[in-house]
Amino acid sequence: MAPRTDPLSLEVIELIGTVVARYYEEYERAAAEHSLTGAQARVLGLLSLEPMPMRRIAQKLKCEPSNITGIVDRLEARGLVERRPDPLDRRVKLAAPTADGLATAADLRASLNFAREPLAELSTRERTVLRDLLKRMLGD
Repeated sequence: MAPRTDPLSLEVIELIGTVVARYYEEYERAAAEHSLTGAQARVLGLLSLEPMPMRRIAQKLKCEPSNITGIVDRLEARGLVERRPDPLDRRVKLAAPTADGLATAADLRASLNFAREPLAELSTRERTVLRDLLKRMLGD
């Protein structure tokens, strides 16, 4: 299928790019308030959902596992993350948030207003349609 180059598609692409850029700017700012890099904040946020091995973190964040190891090392040094054996396979180490890490991840989520405030202006039906369209675009 040929890429869409009509004016409406180009406008939608530009708007999506602007939303993503603003989200990352706010995420970086929120992370800095906790003396974290954006990458550290993203790893911590991901781990706050469930502990996982470095390789899986790298897959989810689409980066090299060696980068994740360094990020987890720095989060561990700050007392926000710990490594523990995987109960299903003791050869595998899981990165897991500490109590301080969970609290920091919650603070980060609470401080991200950029996406939340505009979404609040949309009805439940509009948010549902937006969610479904985004999922469709991502092939989910």
